[in-house]
Amino acid sequence: MRFLVKKTPEGFIKTVNDEISSILSRNFDSLFPEYVYSDEMTKMAIPVEIEEKDKEYLLKAEIPGVKKEDLDIDIDKNHIIINAKKEEETKEDTKSYRKSEFHYGEFSRSVYFPEDIDVEKTEAKLEHGILRITAPKVEAEKTGNKKLTVN
Repeated sequence: MRFLVKKTPEGFIKTVNDEISSILSRNFDSLFPEYVYSDEMTKMAIPVEIEEKDKEYLLKAEIPGVKKEDLDIDIDKNHIIINAKKEEETKEDTKSYRKSEFHYGEFSRSVYFPEDIDVEKTEAKLEHGILRITAPKVEAEKTGNKKLTVN
């Protein structure tokens, strides 16, 4: 049995908007299931803070639980690529229930700068789950590639 319900204009617009969103989500999710956005994607991203100073860029990346030997950082003339790997600890557990909100796997983040950076003088340091990268700005003629090691 259906009932007629008087709707206010605001409620009507919200209802129509919700219906359109629902239809689009159902159709696109079924067409492209591998591209469905999820909150898990944001949990797997490496959050960063970037600060530009007169002569350098300071980049901080939050990567708790990642050891420096599990970091791979590539730098180019105007971007840095941070690759990190965090493996799940395996242990024998006899409990019948387990909940884990920890995230394991491989993480990557690319950061592009508006100006070229000095790849030879760029340094990285990892302390307490925070990766700090200092990337000095460079004159146009001093560009190149380098593999960066973490201290």
